Amino acid sequence: MSSEQVFRLNHWSLQSLSANPVLWLLMLLSLPAAGLAQQHFRGDKALEITRQFVAIGPRWCTSPGHLKAEAFLRAQFKGDKLEEDTFTANTPIGPVPMRNFIVRFPGKKDGVIVLTTHYETNYPLRNIGFVGANDGGSTTGMLIEIANEIRGKVLDGYSVWLVFFDGEEAIEHWQGTDHTYGSRHLAAKWGSDGTLGRIKGLLLADMLGDKDLDVQRETESTPWLSGLVLQAAKNTGHAKYFFAKEQAEEDDHLPFLQRGVPAVDVIDADYGPHTAEYNYDGWHHTAQDTMDKISAKSLTIAGDVFLESIKLLNQK
Repeated sequence: MSSEQVFRLNHWSLQSLSANPVLWLLMLLSLPAAGLAQQHFRGDKALEITRQFVAIGPRWCTSPGHLKAEAFLRAQFKGDKLEEDTFTANTPIGPVPMRNFIVRFPGKKDGVIVLTTHYETNYPLRNIGFVGANDGGSTTGMLIEIANEIRGKVLDGYSVWLVFFDGEEAIEHWQGTDHTYGSRHLAAKWGSDGTLGRIKGLLLADMLGDKDLDVQRETESTPWLSGLVLQAAKNTGHAKYFFAKEQAEEDDHLPFLQRGVPAVDVIDADYGPHTAEYNYDGWHHTAQDTMDKISAKSLTIAGDVFLESIKLLNQK
């Protein structure tokens, strides 16, 4: 067939499609589905990882479950650039060994995006069977699946580091310095060795598996980074789940904010019924924080927003 004949055939095809909307629709439907639909984060996989992690049981510091949680994290990152940041925390019950896990995925640009969560459960709740399916469990599963999605890819933007903090929970009471042991230790360490200056943004994930997802805007967070997270939610079609309400939270982002690092706490603290039965705080820090309260859908939404936030930070 000559080039002139090809041109005439293509011209006729375009005219026919323009004149026949049904034919045009049929052609669109025949295209590969991957070309038409957005590729979402695999919240179902993150949920399954969470299920395996939570099956360990309570994982408060110094417990056998905590050692199993550490082993679980090591197994997830075999072959990756994993650092175990060990330290001894001075707590109300005396010196307690703790361990942050840091996983590094290198990028081409000079700078680092840090995604964080905590992985242990509450020490004062050690006798009630508290497994923290949402509080610590769900976001651990989410970050592990984010690692699975970026592993083996050449990151064109900044390096992405995942940090799993130990000792976020209080040992006796959340007051003074009896909390955020792992993040305070790492912020001080990175402040001393110059690492903090390389961080372009730190995103803390907390309690994001909640089936009834309602992420509050955390008022202590860096304003422009909160705005970037909201833009990521809009870009991925998830804006209705973000920032309808706002409140301040004491969390693992604060030690970094205090040292000038742009940081945001992406948290759904509105978890469960606010009734007298649950001390008006829902299922947070109760034995009811179990796997049936979290969903793959919520983890898909949160994972989409975190991955889109990485893209936006790379464009900034």
